[in-house]
Order: sequence, then C-alpha cells, then structure tokens
Amino acid sequence: MHASDSFRTARWLRTVNLVLQAILFLSFFGGLNYLARNYAWRFDLTQHRRHSLSPETISYLRNLQLPVRIIATFTEDAENSEVAQAWRDLNGLLREYAYATEGRPARITVEYIDVYQRRRDADQLGLEQPNVILLTCADKRRVVTLDELYRVEALEKKAFLGEQTMTAAILDVSSPERKKIYFLTGHGELRPDDVDPARGLSALNDQLKLRNFDIDLLQLSTARKIPEDAALIIAAAPQGRYDASEQELLRQYLATRAGRMILLLAPEVPHGLDDLLYDWGVLVDDVAIYDTNPESFSDNGDFILRNFSPHPVTQTLLDYRMTLRVGLCRSVRPDPGRASGNGLLATVLAATYPTAWGEASYRQRRVPEYTPGVDLKGLPNMAPANRLGVIVASERVQMRDNLPFSVRTGRLIAFGTGDLVVNQRLASEGNLTLFLNAVNWAVERDTQLKIPARPIERFQLSLNQRELTQLRYSLMVALPGIAAFLGLFVYWSRRN
Repeated sequence: MHASDSFRTARWLRTVNLVLQAILFLSFFGGLNYLARNYAWRFDLTQHRRHSLSPETISYLRNLQLPVRIIATFTEDAENSEVAQAWRDLNGLLREYAYATEGRPARITVEYIDVYQRRRDADQLGLEQPNVILLTCADKRRVVTLDELYRVEALEKKAFLGEQTMTAAILDVSSPERKKIYFLTGHGELRPDDVDPARGLSALNDQLKLRNFDIDLLQLSTARKIPEDAALIIAAAPQGRYDASEQELLRQYLATRAGRMILLLAPEVPHGLDDLLYDWGVLVDDVAIYDTNPESFSDNGDFILRNFSPHPVTQTLLDYRMTLRVGLCRSVRPDPGRASGNGLLATVLAATYPTAWGEASYRQRRVPEYTPGVDLKGLPNMAPANRLGVIVASERVQMRDNLPFSVRTGRLIAFGTGDLVVNQRLASEGNLTLFLNAVNWAVERDTQLKIPARPIERFQLSLNQRELTQLRYSLMVALPGIAAFLGLFVYWSRRN
C-alpha cells in the first residue's frame, strides 16, 4: 500500500471519529436536556422555603377548574424602591404558581405590562394605574394592591404575605361561589365584628375572609330556619341556653341536610344542646379542668394542650409540634352511652396530661383538689386513655356492604373552651392553625391550611471610613496582585 493511501485512510478514519464524537456529544447533551425538561427535580434549601409554595396552595391549584390570568403592572427597573422590592419578592412567587400548574388544562399564566407603554392593553384590561396585580378568570376579576402583600409594624415591613394574598385571590376569582359561615347570636356569643381583645373575633374574621369565606350572623329565635347557603355554623361561647326549638333547628340541619357545625362551649355556662350532642356521640361534662403538672401552664397562666390524635384537623400541629393556649376549659369526650355500629365516628383531637382532672365543685370557688368518686378522671378503658379530652370531632360514616362510599354526611366539632380564637389568643400559631383546619375539615376543604408569612431578610454591612478604605484597596490592589503573582509563578515554573 502506498504511503498516500495510508495517509488518506488515516485522515478518513480521523474524520469519522470526530463526526461520531460530535454526534455522541450532541446526543448526550440532548438527552440531558430531555431528562431535565421532563423529569426535573427541584429542592428548596432556603431556611424559610422562600422558593416553594405551601401544601395548602398546591392542594388548591391541583383542584383548579378554570384558567387564571395574572397581570402585574410593575417591573424590575421601577424607580420607586418599594415597587422594586415588591417585584423582587413577587416575581419568584408568581413563577412558582405558573410552574405548579404547568401542563394542566386549567393553568395559571403570568405576565407583566407597563400601563404607560402598553396603554391599549391596559385599557382593555381596565387598568388605569400602575403597581397593582390583576387576576382574571372568566368574567370574574380581582385587583391586589402592593399594600396587601406585606405585614407592616411601626412603618417597617416585617413579613411578606404574598402567597396568602395571591392564593386567596385565585380562590376568589376561580370559585363559582364562596362558602358561607354563620356565627350564631342572641345568647351572648362571641362576635366576628368585635375587636375586643378578650371577647372579639375580628382577627379570626379577617383570616376566614382571607381564605375565601363569606361571614354572616344568624339569630335562630328570629330566623326560625337555617339558611340554605349555610356551609358551616359556629356557636362561639354562648352565655345562655339555647331553647328547645333552636336546638331542634340545629339538629335537623345536621341530620337532614348533612350540615356542619363547630361548638365552642365555655365551662361554667349551660348550653342547652345536650340532645344534639347525644345525637353525635359527644359528651360535654359540667366540670372545669385543673392540673398539677407544671408543663400544662404557660408563664402567664394559660392552659397548654400538646397531646393530639392523628386527624386532618391536628396533623399540622403534630408535624410542627405546635401547642394550644386556652383559658379555663371543660371536658369533652366520646359519649360512652352511645351504641356502637351506627356509622358514627367520634375522635378525641386534643387531650390533657394524665395528671389533669375535671373539678365538679368548681362553683364553690375553693382551692381545686381532686376528690375520688366526685371529680372526673381519665380512665384506661375509655378514650382518651387516662386523659381528659378537650376537643372532639364527630362525623357520620355512610356504609354499604361494610364499605364506606362517597356521600356527603354531617360533621361536628365540639371544643371544651370558649376563648381559643379570641383576638388575644389568636396570636398563638397553634390556635389559629387548629381552628382553620377545623373549619376546612368541616366544609370539606381537607388540605394542609397554614400558609406561613415569609420573613423579610435584610443584610446590612456597617463599615467605618478606615474599614471602607481597607476594603477598597483590597479589591483594587490586593486581589489583582495575588492573581498577577500566581500568573508569574506558573510562568516561571514552566520556563524551568
């Protein structure tokens, strides 16, 4: 074989080898992109999970029935520093909403427009001013202002409430109607429009509205019937007895209309709902709970509950090891006199320590002391074993051929305290979480409901003039000098 033929063959083999390497590289690169596109793994390692949506929001987005369009009218290069900060805080959050619904028929789309440069688009959307967020779904729309995105204390932004606000707005425009909650009145109950720290529920009212509920008042003595749009009825610490006709209205609502009800029953006050509670296998004892365990009390005398049973209402508290803070409370437990096997499921949600007892003679105002045979004590053969229950959830489980099937049934939750959600106690994260979970479980929004506010993290570097001068020379002289020295050292090493 001639030398020229050998050279031509070697060159041809080398060319084929290079082409094959290029094809393999492109195939490998394309395969990695395909895997990254279709099988992506995302991990949020930030302290407060700043780049992740809460389980509550994700649950709502999975059940989104109609597409939602989000239009933000501010940009990154806004001259106003507050607007620029809002863009930085909200931009990543809106991307997460779009990503969570990507590939779904009912998805969320996000776009930014300048109302001055795109005047025609702004007019079509009905936007007359900048620095707002517009959400539209079918013929429903809602505008969110920047003030709604932050919690401000002493004129300083303390927390970013963007996810709470945006999720509530998405629910508002995408839901065909809001579920309506009625608070009973006429017997001295706590009112949702009262701002009193010890007796008002205005903070709870704001939280419920934020979660897309309508709130109204209902006086049974004048209404004479339960409204048809009642998704949930709440009796918050009544100070007098409901009469027989009022109790019958509530019984019929729960039984025939698969109604939902939450009772907050304070001790020392008769409630007149014994027949209704008996129907649902719940026994509310006329006692006041006391305890000698120091772990049962906070430094300000609040009674602490930290023993919870697994249930959709309490799961968040178990996961995050939260506690409840209440005042004086009474015992609530499954009624041992109710026959089993009737499709009724009563579950103790929160209980005391084994050292607690129910004081039967609390009206005598003497120093509480456990008296065997008189006072109430937890028994080992009754739920909760050796403890006193404080919160009980009861529901009817429909059965057919010994199998549960999906039929809407009534639900009731009885609290042995009346001040769990008053304004001054709602600051306790456990109280708010548990009650919101109870509301959502009652109306069949069985999701993890707590959307925490995200703290605003600020980093400030404080330097005096001498330190600033040292930093300037370090950046301008020291770092380039080190790089030049390393370059000369490498050059000298190669030369020798």
